[in-house]
Amino acid sequence: MHSINRFLQVALLCTAALPMAAFAAGQPDADNPAYVWDLTDLYPSPEAWAVERDRIIAQAESLAKYAGTLGKGPAAMLRALDAISQVRKAAARLGTYARLKGDENVKIAVHQERKQAAQALETNIAARTAWLIPEIIAIGAKKVAAFERRSPELKRRFGFLLDNALRYKPHTLSVEGEGVMAAASQILIQPDNIFSQLVNGELPWSTITLSDGSAVKIDQAAYEKFRRVQNRDDRKKAFDAMFSTLSAFKGTIGSALTAQILGEEFDAKVRRFPNALADSIFADNMPETVYRTLVAEANRNLPTLHRYLKLRQTALGIGDKLKYYDLYPPIFDLKTPPRYSVDEMKRIALEVTTAYGPEYSALLKQGLAGRWMHLFPQPGKANGAYMSGGAYEVHPYLLFNNHDDYPSLSTFLHEWGHAVHTMLTTKNQPFETSDYSTFIAETASIGNELVLNDYLVMHARTDAEKLYYLSQGLELIRTTFFRQTMFAEFQLALHEEIEKGVSLSGERMTSLYCGLVKKYYGDAEGVTQIDPDYCVEWAYIPHFYYGFYVYQYATSMAGAAYFTEAIEQKGAAARERFIALLKAGGSDYPYALYQKAGLDMATPAPYAALIARMNRIMDQIEAIQKLARPPR
Repeated sequence: MHSINRFLQVALLCTAALPMAAFAAGQPDADNPAYVWDLTDLYPSPEAWAVERDRIIAQAESLAKYAGTLGKGPAAMLRALDAISQVRKAAARLGTYARLKGDENVKIAVHQERKQAAQALETNIAARTAWLIPEIIAIGAKKVAAFERRSPELKRRFGFLLDNALRYKPHTLSVEGEGVMAAASQILIQPDNIFSQLVNGELPWSTITLSDGSAVKIDQAAYEKFRRVQNRDDRKKAFDAMFSTLSAFKGTIGSALTAQILGEEFDAKVRRFPNALADSIFADNMPETVYRTLVAEANRNLPTLHRYLKLRQTALGIGDKLKYYDLYPPIFDLKTPPRYSVDEMKRIALEVTTAYGPEYSALLKQGLAGRWMHLFPQPGKANGAYMSGGAYEVHPYLLFNNHDDYPSLSTFLHEWGHAVHTMLTTKNQPFETSDYSTFIAETASIGNELVLNDYLVMHARTDAEKLYYLSQGLELIRTTFFRQTMFAEFQLALHEEIEKGVSLSGERMTSLYCGLVKKYYGDAEGVTQIDPDYCVEWAYIPHFYYGFYVYQYATSMAGAAYFTEAIEQKGAAARERFIALLKAGGSDYPYALYQKAGLDMATPAPYAALIARMNRIMDQIEAIQKLARPPR
């Protein structure tokens, strides 16, 4: 939902571009304490959490006394903003614990109740401080600037917040109106909670019989596993089972997503934005041309995606048309796929990221030595992977669902990219400017995946291994750039429907999504044949409940490709610009921070560079294949 500024945000949850889900059967190491995070770094016990929550509730109650004091002078303004900041920082820590504990097992009611209590506290704090932005606006830019000149600490810690608050003048309500919106926020986040509870905990997944005679229940985790298998019949069965279950509930899931879209439209209307997209990107001061350019460039470069899909069809030996269930198996499979122990993943992560310099390496080493990760699948554990950096004075926490394979390794590097980014920001920014934008965040994580892929290609022992890793590099671009842009285009289409007065339903969403899938994957061109039964895929994507979020994966991948190539070619100077970008946190608007680092994301150039990388990888594959062919 809409946020006045990044200072108001209390947690960062970033899901990996390549989803890794919890496999119901679990792992032998799942209960090893070394591979389960230690939440006592946050609070020694749930009881201690509850005591701290009560203390913060009391502190939050006292914040109203600062209303009307900000204009009395720089000391008074600093005192009020500091008090609010301390409460928000403590609430962020409380929320981090509640979310992490809740994701250990979504089926345990007390953990979900604690999560709701943390959300309620955040809502209460927002309501108790609803007067803040209107009061700053009433004081005015001239007086605020005079206060900042007289108080360096006020400017250092709160200068960005003050500037952002003044920028919000056209979209800020009265104190009473802001209070109502803050109170409503707990209601407006419920569609995500409903979706998560339904899909992660309550859907009646069906069971299939595989070609080897084994029976498997196709939940999200099993679907993500079996859609990658080489047996075409087995992956079709997995697709059929997954999407038939979702289709049976598309009305309910469609209602939840419609509620999310309506909430975003409500916020935009109340705050006098022309549309929900403008509302969403305003917090980052993001030019709408960035979003529009991304979509235009992805569409313009669909022939490159289609080139890859044709290569995939040939490599898999598919005689008829490529189908939607043919998109996930490795196109150059190895008889013995690479496996990576936890120690090997740590070693590779440290070696791959040496290009970022000794400061980065030292922080990564520190993180890997701690119990900051929940590594392996367990029954009831939340799906996916993420880094949570909301506890400013503690350290990041990372959730994985590790399967010891290449996607797991890539996800490992991805999430640790977020973690080190958080550590660099925390080390160099006060709490108030430590919450960086997703627009920057994904560059740090996807960059790690790119350098990992280049590293493994370089160190491949055989052509077969090299082809395997090259094909994984292509998949990363397909899923992170093209697929996420397709999601972004879908989100925009949903909002445009509502803005035109058209009602939404699960059926209508399926129709809209189907048109996009067919366009991106070349159904009309004969590249991929899309089964309409699979067009309910939208009902499986959690990111649609995060606002206009997914486009930042695609823009960040273009940024990551630019920076990793620059570091490789130009060395220390490019590395310093990249590390400076990470250290900047939320001290400036992300588009401006990119520009300072030498990149303009509103132009076609970054996307052209990424497409060039994709074509280079396909050229490498074709060159290896040509050399491998026997002479005629």
